[in-house]
Amino acid sequence: QVHLAESGGGRVQAGGSLRLSCSIVGNTADITAVGWFRQTPGMERECVGRITWNGAHTYVADAVKGRFTISRENDKNMMYLQMNDLAPQDTALYYCGAKRGNSNSENPQHYDYWGQGTQVTVSS
Repeated sequence: QVHLAESGGGRVQAGGSLRLSCSIVGNTADITAVGWFRQTPGMERECVGRITWNGAHTYVADAVKGRFTISRENDKNMMYLQMNDLAPQDTALYYCGAKRGNSNSENPQHYDYWGQGTQVTVSS
């Protein structure tokens, strides 16, 4: 079993920054990728970015490219999402997820483990 826990959410004004952290503990031997997702009420969960377990390859969604950076700290089993130049449309509940199998997927249905989420609210 793998357990994930997010932290770092909060309320910020437009143009501000936040750094989300995700701790990943448990039996990670089969984990191939971890990712950040976000969801607003009534909407599908969408991938913001993902990174392979070894940190070698990353993907960042077009909507946040140039503003958000995803990274890993392998020896600490941590993942981060640095969010800069935040906008009100970035307001959402942010989740980290971990998956086994093919690492090239942004589909949340392909992810096997999830954290509880951390709320990010951006005011204009």
